Amino acid sequence: MKIPAIRSKIGEWTYYVTSLTFQQVSDHVSKVDEELHESEVLQDLIQRSITDNYLSIKEYILNQPEMFFNSLVLAVYNDYPKWQEIEVKYDNKETFKIGLLDFPGKHKIFPVDGQHRVEGIKEAIKAKPKMANNEIGVIFIGHSEEPQLKKRTRRLFTTLNRYAKPVSLRDIIALDEDDIVAILTRRLIEKFKLFNEEKIVDIKSKSIPSSNKKAFTSIITLYQVNLEICKFHYFQKTGLKPSKNRIEEFLKFRPDQDTIKDYYTFYLHFWTNFSAHLSAVKEFLNNERIPRDSQTGGNLLFRPIGILPFCKAVLRIKEAGEETFDEIFTNFNKANLDIAEEPWTRVLWDDVRKKMLMNAGTVTYLLLLYIYDSTILTQKEIEKLKDNYASKLGIEDPKEIKLILDSIPTLELS
Repeated sequence: MKIPAIRSKIGEWTYYVTSLTFQQVSDHVSKVDEELHESEVLQDLIQRSITDNYLSIKEYILNQPEMFFNSLVLAVYNDYPKWQEIEVKYDNKETFKIGLLDFPGKHKIFPVDGQHRVEGIKEAIKAKPKMANNEIGVIFIGHSEEPQLKKRTRRLFTTLNRYAKPVSLRDIIALDEDDIVAILTRRLIEKFKLFNEEKIVDIKSKSIPSSNKKAFTSIITLYQVNLEICKFHYFQKTGLKPSKNRIEEFLKFRPDQDTIKDYYTFYLHFWTNFSAHLSAVKEFLNNERIPRDSQTGGNLLFRPIGILPFCKAVLRIKEAGEETFDEIFTNFNKANLDIAEEPWTRVLWDDVRKKMLMNAGTVTYLLLLYIYDSTILTQKEIEKLKDNYASKLGIEDPKEIKLILDSIPTLELS
């Protein structure tokens, strides 16, 4: 096997940059075995690090015409390839960095970075052999059985895997063309009045700065709420049992245009009713005055930590009964969503230090359901609400927390 490549050097590593076809990867790249450890237990430990994620990579290859991968980092040992350099002259310069890697027959190749990609490629071409001619970028390094050099390869293995960072949620929202929630979140920001111009803010923290008097919510919070709406619509349409894995798979591949249009229509239905039937939101859209205050807290809907559990509660209520979104939002106008008042003070708002309290998503969600219609909650959720609410208020007596819960004004629904 002869492969054209470019030779380079970094630190103590001389490496070769090239590409292999999927078929060559399948034929020549082995799983990590005794190359990094002599102990069978430690060999097994590395093998068990290969999770079912390689099956997701297989599906990505089979279903995404615009697929692309980072380069594999492959180690060669036993019998090193010979480097045959080629002189190249250009602009009165010359280089010997370009050449051919000539692999002898006794060499072994294993992945230092890209185990899951290798296994995914192998499974993909089994399922669809015509994919075999696709090419993936490869970086070859040398590997040795000498203890010190074996240690060096192990260090590279952990470095490449430990410090590889997943794509940030902000990048997904801004750039992803497969994730339907990201696609439609961008469209809403561009087209829908509640989210365009300065009404949406890009922040890394969970709270909007008190100095910002124009933003309704943050981009990340909007994505998170839209993800909940997507889950609701997906499982309503498919009739499948809710599952995190199913949603994750759905978001990996761009749906057809009819599906995107259907989901966008549903998003518009939700957010149009949200905007039209919640009094605080209507008032904000009319005069663009934010009911969010650094001294009194303001309205739950205008806090990222409040709107997400609120919208989750609305979707749960919709799922549980026959009410429409406009009816649910209209009914919530009867609830007190001022976070400086009961039941939200000491849950969402510290009325002494005048600041938001974090890690209150679950208890907020359960309180909203309890206020709207406590029969929606399961007994297990009632107990969880009692425990979480008691913890927030610093109460240990179960009887006292029951009295407090009983005293919370609930909605009188006709």
